[in-house]
Amino acid sequence: MVKQAGRATADKAVANGWIDGPAKPVAAQPKLKLVRGDKSEAPADFTFIDLFAGIGGLRRGFESIGGQCVFTSEWDKYSQKTYAANFPDDDHEINGDITKVDVADIPEHDVLLAGFPCQPFSIAGVSKKNALGRAHGFEDKTQGTLFFDVARIIAHHRPAAFLLENVRNLIGHDKGKTFQTIKDVLTEELGYTIDWRVIDGRSWTPQHRERIFIIGFREDQGFRFADLKTPDAAPKLRDILHPGDGSEVPDQRFTVGNSGRVSEKYTLTDHLWNYLQRYKEKHQAAGNGFGFGLVGPDDVARTLSARYYKDGSEILIRQEEGKAPRRLTPRECARLMGFDEPQGNEFIIPVSDTQAYRQFGNSVVVPAVKAVAEHMKPHLFKALAAQRKVAVG
Repeated sequence: MVKQAGRATADKAVANGWIDGPAKPVAAQPKLKLVRGDKSEAPADFTFIDLFAGIGGLRRGFESIGGQCVFTSEWDKYSQKTYAANFPDDDHEINGDITKVDVADIPEHDVLLAGFPCQPFSIAGVSKKNALGRAHGFEDKTQGTLFFDVARIIAHHRPAAFLLENVRNLIGHDKGKTFQTIKDVLTEELGYTIDWRVIDGRSWTPQHRERIFIIGFREDQGFRFADLKTPDAAPKLRDILHPGDGSEVPDQRFTVGNSGRVSEKYTLTDHLWNYLQRYKEKHQAAGNGFGFGLVGPDDVARTLSARYYKDGSEILIRQEEGKAPRRLTPRECARLMGFDEPQGNEFIIPVSDTQAYRQFGNSVVVPAVKAVAEHMKPHLFKALAAQRKVAVG
């Protein structure tokens, strides 16, 4: 779905004017220092910033096409720990609360990435502003939401492009008002041309996981999501499960013995398993849709959620006859989300199982992001080439 840019909002002086005033954030809170590494590698093709970064799923996609992250923001201390463990060579710090970061302290960048939370936009105070004859810019429309921080950064820095990611329900959130406001701000207020698409991660990993991706370009580069081709053959759960046959390097945290059999701590207790079965029967009798997701090696799983640590009900792995099913291990979740790659380094999981389940349940399917980034690449490089040509004069 493509929406063209609105009028007369791309002027940087005007954009900077939107940022000044009482809504300007206060100084940033204390930051988590990262280890500085060897920066002798070749220069990156472009730079990007990673907002609401989680554990770096969006970042991985854009590093795969030659980008370098120059700024990171993530408020959760456990996600910061995982992010830092997996990106130890950064020469910048993880900023905590993005609402307290001055836009002038954010480095110039070519691309903005943000997996921002879905929040309603309030219309409180609109009547008073009308009475005072005040204009309704994006500050009035989005104040108090984290999307406001995305908008103020775009307004100030005017990146060549951005990628925003959210849950599919963003489209219908608050009867469609939330999504409409976002589109209006990005196009009419900020002057970008946007396109969006809901993408199911099952084309890359054995999981139904629908997310909306919104791509914007400051100058229309002809980007269209309709041209994005997704793989035909979807993988199955057997591709991400611990095989338990000795073919996998043992991991004492998740598996037992040389065979790599999954630890019993991931098997549901009989009490919990009986409860889930009774709960399902109760809701089925009432005509409700609740039910656990019992799956095997040849199946595709439901969506992994951030609440998976509670009972694991959305994805339960069948075991031998007479034995309760088990949860996925955090390592299997890393594979399910595409953080672990074939012939690649394993994703470092430095946090508890509970925090790991929350982090993977809140994240993105990395191969899907890589596919989107690859689809953006020629359009992005075209935009950057034109930008550099103008700069040279």
